[in-house]
Amino acid sequence: IKPCSELSFPVKIYFCVTILSLLSVIGLTIETLVQQTEEDFTISLIQLVGVVFCVYYVTRGILQENRQELIVFVLSILLVMFRSVVNFTVLSAEQKPKLLARFVLILLVGSFDVICAIILIQSQSMMAFRVGGALESLQSQYFMLNLCFSMLTFDLQAQLCLCVLLISLHGITLLHNIISATGVLWACLKVTISIIGILKELKPLVWIFLSQNVPEVVYLIYLLYT
Repeated sequence: IKPCSELSFPVKIYFCVTILSLLSVIGLTIETLVQQTEEDFTISLIQLVGVVFCVYYVTRGILQENRQELIVFVLSILLVMFRSVVNFTVLSAEQKPKLLARFVLILLVGSFDVICAIILIQSQSMMAFRVGGALESLQSQYFMLNLCFSMLTFDLQAQLCLCVLLISLHGITLLHNIISATGVLWACLKVTISIIGILKELKPLVWIFLSQNVPEVVYLIYLLYT
């Protein structure tokens, strides 16, 4: 991980502004959670999970020059902006003036985050050279390790969002709710085991990680056909 002292001044400014904007979105999302219907509550809760992960994505994307996580960060911000546009267009004429300033601020800050992130994605990355040296084999190992960690993070976010969605569905039995809630702990345990297995290069833990995916796939197939 690059220390903050090695970041250029524009990148430091962008990093600070982005973190502050994400924290503001988290605060606004939490504020609106108590004011919405059950359906909107679920969407807002999934958005809250996504924004929290965005903090991780932009931090790791900048400090480790991780392009794939910056790309996911850009897509997540675009989704937040899209939802803001949809919510603003369905407001009544009386409510729009009250939320106009917030809507414009979200679009401006979101556009700033997206444009700067795209510039960082297109910039040259030297992290693989710093970690692996001049050997291409070590650099490829670093890229693979980075990709594995990124996929684990994406998988964890997707599982958490899926658990929130399943718990909020009508007609879901108490047993399904218990299974979905247990799925959150299961997802965290699976990620922990996989991280230890990758860092310590322990093949038994990798096989355990692979076997942990089987119940999830079986449960999803069961839900799709019931």
